[in-house]
Amino acid sequence: MDASLRRELGAHLRAAREQVTPAQAGLDGGGRRRTPGLRREEVAALAGVSVAWYTWLEQGRARTTRQVLDAICRVLGMDAAAHRHTLSLAGFLPPAPRAGRTPIVVGEATRALVDGWATTPAAVLDERFDVLAANRAYRLVWGDPDAAPAGWRNALLLLAAPHVGGGPYRVVAEEPLLRGLYEQFRADTAHWPDDGRAAEIVALLTKERPDAAHWWECRAVQDFAPITAAVEGARAGLRLTFSLLRPVAEHGLYVFAHTPADERSREALAALIG
Repeated sequence: MDASLRRELGAHLRAAREQVTPAQAGLDGGGRRRTPGLRREEVAALAGVSVAWYTWLEQGRARTTRQVLDAICRVLGMDAAAHRHTLSLAGFLPPAPRAGRTPIVVGEATRALVDGWATTPAAVLDERFDVLAANRAYRLVWGDPDAAPAGWRNALLLLAAPHVGGGPYRVVAEEPLLRGLYEQFRADTAHWPDDGRAAEIVALLTKERPDAAHWWECRAVQDFAPITAAVEGARAGLRLTFSLLRPVAEHGLYVFAHTPADERSREALAALIG
């Protein structure tokens, strides 16, 4: 594991530690605390390691074994996705293929599948959520991603800044969807801390949405689960279910599908698309 990944692992553990209360770890709170979460010495004691070694681990100065890392993950109450991400950062699980190592080409079958969904907005994304292709329904609802400035042709950025996409609709109360996508983005890109494009996306998110700076600085990861959200626009309101699908034969790609959540939304989309 190189130094940049050790630092990323340490920052990930620290962020997780700061989210755990003493009560969640079965400890007495011990009065008022100056910093949130567990203390390093508490994690070390519960995991059966020395305080000095655990401090070095958070500072990116120490290597670890899988057994010890499993114990730390249990102490920090990590779910399966966060545990898997931790093991991957430490080199105990293979990471995803590196973003941007080779140009990604959308296969004909995937493109035909997405284009064939006449009344379901859908786009093909890479692992950074840059938009590689979008069907007609997507363009009518959200605008043409190709018309956005080059650095902004990204599903996360277009959701955070709907005015950039120029479409007639926007997600109402987009925070759960935005956070869910961002946590998947983190899971996919954190293994490559020197990835310039991923860093650019985070910088643009921070600039566009400073109100959510605590999200962009957070190292939480999660497998994206379908989210249903209200969508409002020029004609009628919609309810769409947002899902991420992976084509088995095309590694590094997602299909981002926005399925009508009810009959009224299905009819409204059909009328819009014509």
